[in-house]
Amino acid sequence: MPVAPIVLPPLPRLPVAVPRSGVSSDARRALRQLLGDVDRALATAFRQGADATALAHRRSESVQRIVVHVWTACLGEVSDAALFAVGGFGRGLLFPHSDVDLLALVGPSEPARLRALEQCFATLWDIGLKVGHAVRDLAQCRALAAQDASVFTSLLDARRLVGDPALEEGLRAIINDPALWPPAAYLAVRLAERDARHARYNDTAYNLEPNLKDGPGGLRTLDSLRWLGRRLAHADDFDDMVAEGLLDPAEKDSLEQSEATLRRYRFALHLEAGRAEERLLFDYQRALAASLGFQDEHEKNLGVEQFMQGYYRAASQVERLGVQIAERFEEMLEPPTAAQPVGEDFVRYGKRLAARDPDIFMRRHAALVEAFIARLGEPGITGFTADTMRRMHQASAVLDGSLGDDHDVLVAFLRLLRLGAPAVEALWRMNRHGLLAAILPAFGKVFGRMQYDLFHVYTVDEHTLRVLRNVARFADPAAATEFPIACEIWPTLPKPELLLLAALFHDIAKGRGGDHSVLGEEEALAFGARLGLPEEDTQLVAWLVRWHLLMSTTAQRQDITDPDVVQRFAETVGDAERLDYLYLLTIADIIGTSPKLWNGWKDRLLSDLYTATRYALRSEDELPSDAAARVAACREQAEAILAKDGYASDALARVWRGFPEQSFLRHRPEQIAWQTAAILEARGATPLVAVHPQSVRGTTELFVYTPDRDGLFAAVAIMLDRLHFSVMEARILSSSTGMALDTFLLLESESQQPASPERAEELKQRLHRALSQPGHVHQPSRRSMSRHLKHFQATPKISFSTVSGRTRLALVCSDRPGLLAAVAQVMFESGVRVHDARIATFGERVEDFFLITNRHDAPLAIDQQDRLLHALLDRLGTSRAA
Repeated sequence: MPVAPIVLPPLPRLPVAVPRSGVSSDARRALRQLLGDVDRALATAFRQGADATALAHRRSESVQRIVVHVWTACLGEVSDAALFAVGGFGRGLLFPHSDVDLLALVGPSEPARLRALEQCFATLWDIGLKVGHAVRDLAQCRALAAQDASVFTSLLDARRLVGDPALEEGLRAIINDPALWPPAAYLAVRLAERDARHARYNDTAYNLEPNLKDGPGGLRTLDSLRWLGRRLAHADDFDDMVAEGLLDPAEKDSLEQSEATLRRYRFALHLEAGRAEERLLFDYQRALAASLGFQDEHEKNLGVEQFMQGYYRAASQVERLGVQIAERFEEMLEPPTAAQPVGEDFVRYGKRLAARDPDIFMRRHAALVEAFIARLGEPGITGFTADTMRRMHQASAVLDGSLGDDHDVLVAFLRLLRLGAPAVEALWRMNRHGLLAAILPAFGKVFGRMQYDLFHVYTVDEHTLRVLRNVARFADPAAATEFPIACEIWPTLPKPELLLLAALFHDIAKGRGGDHSVLGEEEALAFGARLGLPEEDTQLVAWLVRWHLLMSTTAQRQDITDPDVVQRFAETVGDAERLDYLYLLTIADIIGTSPKLWNGWKDRLLSDLYTATRYALRSEDELPSDAAARVAACREQAEAILAKDGYASDALARVWRGFPEQSFLRHRPEQIAWQTAAILEARGATPLVAVHPQSVRGTTELFVYTPDRDGLFAAVAIMLDRLHFSVMEARILSSSTGMALDTFLLLESESQQPASPERAEELKQRLHRALSQPGHVHQPSRRSMSRHLKHFQATPKISFSTVSGRTRLALVCSDRPGLLAAVAQVMFESGVRVHDARIATFGERVEDFFLITNRHDAPLAIDQQDRLLHALLDRLGTSRAA
């Protein structure tokens, strides 16, 4: 976007200030009007394309004139008193709603002067400036600065506005005192502050609602680099840091470009929010994108996603360079050490690796990768020397786009991948130095790419690196408790590097439009050929990229207790080796998408599908030949379990006489045994409500046995919603004797964990009371929607199909509190019976599948489907049927 000239009125002409007379009410009104005129002019100039940094400087200049005017009117030309700007104001930058931070240095306290200061600050507040102020003498400044590094840091930015110049000299003496926060101590405390600040934001710049100022890679990071430069190297700005060898010109340009982006976004955010908001909340993202000229390219590259990609790229560059520059400061303060050889091309100086030949990266490009391989083999290495880092960046910048075609570079890259799990740490570091994008240009295209939803909480590049780290965890024996099957599979993989490649490429085509799995498959095929992989290895990597979502969607959206579902999945997978790779990639992908997505239920769901598919991939004569054989096997195993607890076979036969065949086909023997024991112990009392806190697939199991009636599913769903339980799966069956045998797999809505024994008992008692009053119909609870969910309410999509003599309803919509309860109530009111339910939630997106009939257990006719469709749409929102 072209930068328009700044069209502003001259710096404000102020009312005449009469020293020590204070500011009259008329003058205050004039100053308020003046400040409003300045801010409106600045906002207009910004919307016309003026540079945010220039505007922030202009606002600082205008506010400075007003502050000096008020000081003069209240205190006059006094000795032993001076006013300093600190914080952003000290740096000469004020955004539309920034605080105006001031430090008043005074000599001996005088009541009259203190009253004048109070009047000064009160006046500034009254005219509309949000003033933060401190009043101290030099001794207090020194004492506080010695105790608190943040106070000392604030003095680095202090700029005298008005008052006694001698106090400025006294303040400089404090700042320049080598005994106050010597370089090593100051560096340590600033790095500790950085780490603590980043920890508040999950240690990543890739939060969905990032903080422009204090988040990783935010404007505070740039301020910190300047503070370190001043204290450690007497370098006041980035130009001075280049002269001192702490930055190269390309790095300086990158930092300044990123800073310009962050300042532009911050200026726009203050205007949009109408206050000093520093978080890019969902509330503002779409409006900000539009105001800054970003437009939707297609549904997979929205304007808001382009806008956020601009932020993520800028913040990521700042974060990466910030870490590297901090390492250079550490190196600068370390005592010199003797060089120790590391192979033919590298040496180590203490904890840092360096190239023997400074020109090796330009002379032999593969050394860019070999440096990271050498680092892996040297314990205690924490980084590269500043000169080596600089030369690596210079080489990669010159060679950008060509490294992926350099045969020797690709040979070294493949050698790195063949190290297996240890290679992941090297890949992560290579990304921080920009080398992954240089070798894989397609990866550079997803750098900073976000998806505007609550499901994908990281940018594509950050997600990919997290998936790689999750893969590496499977090689750690300590992870066996959490991932027993995955850790058992890992050492059996013939070529772990193929899994690393699949992880690198699985989302590499996001944002292009079209199916990213298909486009990613093409990228993987092309890169595998350039890498020189055997054809079968390239095909395996490409297949994993193409089908990386298959296992999770099959497990969560289909009934994996149905042998036909497992068989179809097994036919797509083809062989046990592909299954092993796909299982590991699926787990790593889910956990790397959002920490909240992984739970015990998904773990067991995937492990059950994995085990069933392994079984199905064996010879056909090992599979039960028909449903009758599977029913008989389940009955036999359940009877053996119950016999150990003393239950007689004739009692079991009486109970099972009414069980439908689907009970034995869809439940495990352990579930059948538990349900049967509960029925026998109830001795005919209904409604029977049994709760197993820790049951199948890491869930709490609820079993309801009661005379069947229409609306039972709705009654249970509404009560579960009231008690804040999420339904993962539901089996709605009826016996030949007219009894309902309904099974629900549950998790706590907030924690996504199984219920505690106390909560399980509460559920049992509350639901029993509700079902004991069949004439009383509970209404779903009305709970407000969270701020996040409000921004992601999409048009519901509803479709119908016929499966095994029943109607299958697919519902895809945005999540909201009480959704399942509302859907269940609509079905009841529409005369629909629910026989099965598969519940899946992906961030803010819900994908639920129901097998339903009318009240005569027949599939819904077209007119019934149409009535149900419109009833659901009326309840859920804007209509659209698939």
